[in-house]
Amino acid sequence: MRLDLVRFFQVCNPSKTLVIGKAEDRQYYIDFSQVRSGKIIEELGRTITRLSPNEPTCQLFTGHIGCGKSTELLRLKAELEQQGFHVVYFESSQSLDMADIDVTDILLAIAREVSQSLEAIKINIKPGYFQNLFTEIAELLLTPIELSQVEFSVAIAKITARTKDSPKLRNQLRQYLEPRTNGILEAINKELLQIAIEKLKQKGKKGLVVIIDNLDRVDNCLKPVGYFQPEYLFVERGEQLNKLNCHVVYTIPLVLMFSNSLGRLTNRFSIRPKVLSMVPVQHRNGSEYQQGIALLQQLVMVRAFPGVSWEQSQNLITQVFESPNTLERLCRVSGGHVRNLLMLLYSCIQREEPPLSRDCLESVIREIRNELTLAITPEEWELLREVAQHKSVRGEQRYQLLIANMFVFEYRDSDGSWFDINPFLAEAKEFVL
Repeated sequence: MRLDLVRFFQVCNPSKTLVIGKAEDRQYYIDFSQVRSGKIIEELGRTITRLSPNEPTCQLFTGHIGCGKSTELLRLKAELEQQGFHVVYFESSQSLDMADIDVTDILLAIAREVSQSLEAIKINIKPGYFQNLFTEIAELLLTPIELSQVEFSVAIAKITARTKDSPKLRNQLRQYLEPRTNGILEAINKELLQIAIEKLKQKGKKGLVVIIDNLDRVDNCLKPVGYFQPEYLFVERGEQLNKLNCHVVYTIPLVLMFSNSLGRLTNRFSIRPKVLSMVPVQHRNGSEYQQGIALLQQLVMVRAFPGVSWEQSQNLITQVFESPNTLERLCRVSGGHVRNLLMLLYSCIQREEPPLSRDCLESVIREIRNELTLAITPEEWELLREVAQHKSVRGEQRYQLLIANMFVFEYRDSDGSWFDINPFLAEAKEFVL
């Protein structure tokens, strides 16, 4: 069997998210749940299908950006669809400004995506509440919108498109919508979601699930009300996000797991957030975690030779790398961060044809390490030494910054969470324990 270099290059693109519902993508999927200390997607799915199939649920999902959350959520979507649910999945970053979001933006985005998904299967709903609301908004934004002449999702899309790139118009719209938030929420529930679920059940569906991805990417900026944006959205306004009358899964910023507001967040949603940790390449005592490394190696080799078992593909490693040690080095230095692993691999195959040399890999590692170290202050190096020594972080803002910048990774085992520094930094000359 020979390596198909063009296809290998394409499927190693770190910006590509595997869509598990597609057979072509599904062949590249590796299940890391056995080493991540918990079957999180099964837990999310079970809450919907077993515990509360006929009652609305709201769940929170988080983890480092690039650790594989989108792939896992798309797997959840595929599994729920197989069980008869109508699932609406969308990336909030496609329509919202991550630097400036309010609750009404999220609610309108959900209404738009749900409506668009329903319209695609010939379920057209035009909530009466929004007829007058859109007429007044049209006058406010000087944007002609006639709900009776366009589909509901199109009307919302016109509004959001008009305001997305204009902070001034966005502020005008928010000032108008803010006192009407509860009315908008009630209308979405009664005039959209309730009717949608009834019509879906008439078509044989078990219910409606909405998965909002990429909200974990909202900027940690200070809002005019005095709260940082993640806390403002999910803690101060979390009660409203928790009131949608369907099954909802929100991605939330990882920084909330290390803030003083975690307790209030849990109380707002009456549920603990699920955290997708890194794939461990070592135990917390520093010893090698061979099972984690082996799964990461499989992630690479299944992209090179799809359909070939791990046992067989081990004999094909030298078609991709000059030696098995080079593949193992690639997996170790990634720290179990899936996107980092693919970025490393992608950079190598941009530079030379397989089999990839150890020299090429080390050259890319040095460049990435140098780029990372430029941003680290002496005080942060001291914090990194503490993390490496104690395998823990505190809830202080300084530590939150290390996590947000992916200088520190979180892992989980049977004893709970533990932390270590990004392996790129562990080899920097500035880092001395």
